[in-house]
Amino acid sequence: MLKKSLLCLLIMPYAFIAFGDEGIHVDIKEWKVPWDNTRPRDPFIGPRGLVWFVGQVGHYIASFNPENYEFKRYNLEEGTGPHNLIVAKDGTIWFAGNLKGYIGRLNRKTGENIKYVMPDPRARDPHTLVFDGKGHIWFTVQTGNFIGRLNTKSGKIDLIEVPTSHARPYGIVVDSNSRPWIAKFGSNKLATIDPETLKIEEIELPRKDARPRRLGITSDGHIWYVDYAKGYLGMYDPTTRGFKEWKAPSGNKSGPYGMAVDDSDRIWFVETMQFPNNLVVFDSKTETIMDITPIPSGGGSIRHMYFNKPTREIWFGTDTNNIGRVVVPK
Repeated sequence: MLKKSLLCLLIMPYAFIAFGDEGIHVDIKEWKVPWDNTRPRDPFIGPRGLVWFVGQVGHYIASFNPENYEFKRYNLEEGTGPHNLIVAKDGTIWFAGNLKGYIGRLNRKTGENIKYVMPDPRARDPHTLVFDGKGHIWFTVQTGNFIGRLNTKSGKIDLIEVPTSHARPYGIVVDSNSRPWIAKFGSNKLATIDPETLKIEEIELPRKDARPRRLGITSDGHIWYVDYAKGYLGMYDPTTRGFKEWKAPSGNKSGPYGMAVDDSDRIWFVETMQFPNNLVVFDSKTETIMDITPIPSGGGSIRHMYFNKPTREIWFGTDTNNIGRVVVPK
């Protein structure tokens, strides 16, 4: 039940938002991963409905079949620290070998791992991968301070160095024009890159103390971000270059992190400084909160979320060693 006495302050322009009159019922289901304390994260749905994810601490890639609850593990080199994976339409698994400085391509049949090593040793930690409209991969390099693009046909890697030092490029999304947008977690900035010229543009957020971590895009082209440091949900309009921000329900003790946008332009994000973590649903059209639901396992931290449009499901991994699913209500 939503408590309408709880209000969130909208800081630009100054106004208040409240919980909407019509909430939604959010049902969360979780499955315990059989390999303990391996930090399963960043699930992605591949062909035949298999849920693929990485074990960041366990140094593996795995699949989960939600039909029969079967897990299958593919071991990587010890110390790989896989951070994120994505699955191509043909079923190819691409992953960030974060601690080894490469992007990997997994052959599910043989278990072979083809490595695309960063061409600059300073780009030592590929972080988050995302496909563009051509099937190529844009990615962030957090401590190396780069944004990159991998041509999945030729294997060529382009690296764009970030002008702001220690900006820590983190979350990344690609819009309908194959233009990437990046959250710079070590600064109060977003960035975007022209996919033709590879020219980078930095966009400063309204508050100096903001630290954006993950991003989403709604159908109107607006860029949504979560400010992990100060507990805000924010929106940037690339057309007007204007911002709006809303304080998260738990305020400065929110720590919004994992984030997804569904096909009704609702924003889903997780407050990870709360235990149990809270899954928050925000309607971008009415600018109201539709639901707040605790994560049954506690969550620990939910670091990334993925909306699978064909099945209308949101998938996530938890630091409490679970893979979770939400069936998105219409």
